[in-house]
Amino acid sequence: IICMSVIFTSVFFGSYIIWDRKFDFLKSVMVAPSSRTTVFIGKTLGGMTTSLFQVAIILIIGMALGINYNALSLLQIISIVLILSFGLTSLGLTFGSYIESLEGFQLIVSFVVFPLFFLSGALFPIDNLPAWLKFITLVDPATYSVDALRNSILNLGTYSFQLDIEILLLFTLIMTLIGIFSFKRMKAV
Repeated sequence: IICMSVIFTSVFFGSYIIWDRKFDFLKSVMVAPSSRTTVFIGKTLGGMTTSLFQVAIILIIGMALGINYNALSLLQIISIVLILSFGLTSLGLTFGSYIESLEGFQLIVSFVVFPLFFLSGALFPIDNLPAWLKFITLVDPATYSVDALRNSILNLGTYSFQLDIEILLLFTLIMTLIGIFSFKRMKAV
C-alpha cells in the first residue's frame, strides 16, 4: 500500500505543471530570477512532501492495526519513500513538461504507472514468472522499493536492502537528470 501510494501520488504530481501552464502561473515562475533547475527541484520536493504525508497516514493506520515499527525500520521506510518519490515525481514532471493537455498526461501516465505497480511484486510473487516478464520486473524501480519495504517492515526480501537502495538511487539520479533537461527545454506557454 505504501508503494502504491507513492507511485500514484508522485507521478501524477506532474499534472500540476499542466495546470500551471493552463492558468499562466508557469509563465510567472519561469521568468523569476530562479533557474529552471531550482524550480524543478522545488516542484519535486513538493511532490515528495505530499507522498511523505500520505505514507505517514498509512503508517499511523498500520500502527493502529497492530503493526510495530522500530526506529530503524521507520528511518528505512522514510528513506525509501523519499528516494522513490523524488525519482517518480521527476518522471511525472518530465511527462508534464512535454504534454500539454491533462487528458494526454493522464493517458500516458496510466500506461506507465499501472505496469510499474502491477509488475513490482506488490501484488504477487515475482519468483515464478516467465523469464521475459521477470526481466521486466528487474528493470522496474518499484520492484526494488517493494522489496526494500518488505526488508524494513517484515525482514523479508528477495534482494539485499543495500542493493534495493542503490538501484533506487540510480533510478532517482537518472530521472532527476532527465527531468532537469526536459524542464530546461520546456515552453512556459
